[in-house]
Amino acid sequence: MQQKTFQEKYPVFELTLPKSETSKQNVEEIIADLRAKIEAHPVVRYIGEFDHYAHTSSLPDGEIAEDIIAAKNIIFCFGIKLPEPTVMAVRPRSIGVTEYKDRFVINFLEPPMPMATEAMENWVKSLKDR
Repeated sequence: MQQKTFQEKYPVFELTLPKSETSKQNVEEIIADLRAKIEAHPVVRYIGEFDHYAHTSSLPDGEIAEDIIAAKNIIFCFGIKLPEPTVMAVRPRSIGVTEYKDRFVINFLEPPMPMATEAMENWVKSLKDR
């Protein structure tokens, strides 16, 4: 898993996972695996899924890179405290899963809570077959 900065300001964690290194066959199987981990966590609340590929392809001027097969987000929240309104700007969380012919790219914006970062990083890394 690598850390990078997107558009010079967004801290992102990203894993490129060759299909040969996972038993998951498609985006739906990865999302299902992540959902099981989210629902098993004592603090996290599953919210839903967003099919970014379907949304973008339905737009008259929507653009999708030619080699992307599918792209979905799984949405959830770690919110254990609500000390001030500003915290709402960084919630809920999501993990994006993009499928290509030979690989998946799984990424998320770095959360402000170390416990959330660690959990999300572990969930994503566990998709790789050992």
